[in-house]
Amino acid sequence: MHTAVSVIPVDEDALLTTGEVARILGTSRQHVVDLCERGDLPFATTGRHRRIRRGDVEAHRGRSQRLTRDQRLSLWLGYAAAGRLVADPESVLRTARKNLTALQQTHRRGVANRWLDEWDELLRGPVDGVLEALASRSPKARELRQNSPFAGVLTQRERDRVLSAFRSTPTGVPTARRART
Repeated sequence: MHTAVSVIPVDEDALLTTGEVARILGTSRQHVVDLCERGDLPFATTGRHRRIRRGDVEAHRGRSQRLTRDQRLSLWLGYAAAGRLVADPESVLRTARKNLTALQQTHRRGVANRWLDEWDELLRGPVDGVLEALASRSPKARELRQNSPFAGVLTQRERDRVLSAFRSTPTGVPTARRART
């Protein structure tokens, strides 16, 4: 089945409410207000209400892609799981689906359930979507990896090797080593 996709141009100058910005950033409205008050997000007032330019929201979103140490580690483990998925999609997806079912039974309510539903959708679709979630730096992928059904996909030895490699790089970003000549 093919789905038509329409591209709607984004008006960079459109003024958004703090609630709309919160939905775009995936945060609370209060967090958006705090960003405005700290000067991290420019705003104008109309009456007593803040309005934020869409372009400023997108610029902030691009700047806030910095990952915490835990998120970088999660990304490294996601890379490793993605490698296993590419090498053996059938087995890895079977394990993830089994784990997802168990997680859904444990987390019937709350925020985690939202991300488990997202995983459910991804695991029913093309493998490319799962790979994107495992290896992307996007805020959505970060949240998905915090609720990952990929436990047990890596052997303990593989997991230990990833953790060791991660610890050996100060920022969690591998650097190319100069070859000795």
